[in-house]
Amino acid sequence: MDLNEANRLLDPTPMPLELGYERLPNGVLHVACRTDLHGCTGEMFEWWFRSRPNTQQYVWWHPVDHVSSGWIGGDSSTHIGSIHKVEEFFTGLPSAKLLVQFRPNEEFFDADLYQKARKEGRISASVCGHTGMSWDAPALPDGRLLGGRLLHIGRNTPWGCALRSHFYMGQDLPLIGKSPKEIEEMIPDAFGMRCFSIATTSPHSSRDSFHPCSLLRTVQPMK
Repeated sequence: MDLNEANRLLDPTPMPLELGYERLPNGVLHVACRTDLHGCTGEMFEWWFRSRPNTQQYVWWHPVDHVSSGWIGGDSSTHIGSIHKVEEFFTGLPSAKLLVQFRPNEEFFDADLYQKARKEGRISASVCGHTGMSWDAPALPDGRLLGGRLLHIGRNTPWGCALRSHFYMGQDLPLIGKSPKEIEEMIPDAFGMRCFSIATTSPHSSRDSFHPCSLLRTVQPMK
């Protein structure tokens, strides 16, 4: 699924790739994961990012791979407009220093289709953004990071929240003239395999293991 097909995530109908990774024709590496968050709602998932988790809280999310968490810009009223400055491991690789710049949903989805999906309950959470593969990742003149994309889309269920996570590694590389072969050399399939492994073997991918929703059920302000 190309990034320009992201509107498909507004429909809960299963897609051909829900778990796994694929190499797109332009060389971009697409990783898809699904996580069943028992006892968690979409609102709680979005609140987690709005709350700007510190290093200790970020380590609770993934005690093995997460190292540090900091924030640049924005405030606690919304995650949109802030940059998450993190350090983490990718299943056996050296730790990576990354930036995640949270962007408006309309940048990724048709605005009318998105609002309709929200109203009808087909989605209950959306946390999307640009990713930079270093703490000094390049950016466009308007401030948008150059690198990859991430999309977290949640849907409430009777048992909690079904979370679809999609990552587009090297999304901007074709725009700066990199060929599919060059992109594959820069971001090999093994990297996608490791990213996928984190999601499918992490502590929060199991119903009985700890995940942030355990904390959310305790500390999130209730309306």
